[in-house]
Amino acid sequence: MSRTIKLRKGLDISLLGEANKVRAEFKMPNTVAIKPTDFHLLTPKMKVKVGDKVKAGSIIFYDKYNESIKCASPVSGVIQDIVRGAKRKIMEILIAADSEIEYEITDAANPKDLSSDEVKSRMLASGLWMMIKQRPIDVVADPKRTPKAIFVSAFDSSPLAPDFNYILNGKTEEFQAGLEALKKLTSGEVHLTLNGKSQSDETFTGAQGVQLNKIIGKHPAGNVGTQIHHIDPINKGESVWTVNAQDVVLIGRYFISGKYDAKKTIALTGSEVKDPHYCETIIGANLNTILDGQITSENVRVISGNVLTGEKVEADGHIGFYSNQVTVIPEGNQLKFVLTKGWLGPGFDKFSNSRLFPTWLMPGKKYKLDTNTNGEERAFVVTGEMEKVFPFDILPMQLAKAAITDDIDAMENLGIYEVAPEDFALCEYVCTSKIDIQDKIRQGLDLIQKECM
Repeated sequence: MSRTIKLRKGLDISLLGEANKVRAEFKMPNTVAIKPTDFHLLTPKMKVKVGDKVKAGSIIFYDKYNESIKCASPVSGVIQDIVRGAKRKIMEILIAADSEIEYEITDAANPKDLSSDEVKSRMLASGLWMMIKQRPIDVVADPKRTPKAIFVSAFDSSPLAPDFNYILNGKTEEFQAGLEALKKLTSGEVHLTLNGKSQSDETFTGAQGVQLNKIIGKHPAGNVGTQIHHIDPINKGESVWTVNAQDVVLIGRYFISGKYDAKKTIALTGSEVKDPHYCETIIGANLNTILDGQITSENVRVISGNVLTGEKVEADGHIGFYSNQVTVIPEGNQLKFVLTKGWLGPGFDKFSNSRLFPTWLMPGKKYKLDTNTNGEERAFVVTGEMEKVFPFDILPMQLAKAAITDDIDAMENLGIYEVAPEDFALCEYVCTSKIDIQDKIRQGLDLIQKECM
């Protein structure tokens, strides 16, 4: 039976630069990069070397500690470089893409006609398994486990988020095939959560064999962690898997066509973008193809993802594996005159959750915000601000403190198994202490992974 959930807590940050419902034609990127750092706690073992020729779907590395988990190339081409960091850690695998993609071909199959083991083995062999993430710990799912449920969110509520209704319109067959594959991987339900504040596309409303739920509220209503907490919470010893809505389509496309077609649509957003719109591209594509002629100023920050949880990248860098948008906003490294833009200014261009500025009297106003944190890290004091934006039945400040102090017992008692770093993005935004709470939660999860799992 479907459920409708209403959230009382959260925060919507209205920024300038929402993508227009216009889709740019596909342009083949010159290079594509797969970043093992996108797959937390995965240690890559290379199957290719510089100069090797690969096809789209060719395996380029696997997990050193779980060899069944493999990552495939999204394009055909030549391995151009394997970029290493400190202690020879692999940071990027650069692939010089062919002008025409050549695919590894396998037999197409209807997931309905396959057993659970057959679906799992096909997804592992194709590299599609990387698209399935596991809670707790928020890492690539362990294929040896069976989750009690799988969650797919049909919308994103983060600032300037892409509209999945627009992106996935007309892709009903591929989306349904992806859901059929996911249904084979769990003994429980596949939950598809819709935005209760607006009409969802028939791709979602017409989904068969899944549990449809609606959630109404401000961000982070679209976060899958929020949905799991209110629909089927995780207890110690349990696991829940999550898949992004676009990745469900990629999974379905693989079973229908028999090839790993990594094309996806991303939203190019932000106040420093000349013409915010949607782009057809490929996982890991070079940003030069997308940003050419689009950035309106020089001192900007390019983010693969949204402004709350995304990763800073160079303008000639590459899109992250899980990113569905690219955001460009002003860099906050310039001095501000104290009487106009500083702390004594009237604040008519500033946003505040605490009603510090008069803009709270202007509902619907959109803001051009930069990356300045307006202060340095300071004492972690109790303000009550986190609780206003954190829609979990969890004490966010106490859990963050437990993570900072490596207190395993306190983290377990306070609900560390239910959260991921992205669930604390708003807490980090409103925190007056300027602490990187997402990093602290990640450190806490890593400790739990090491000591308790």
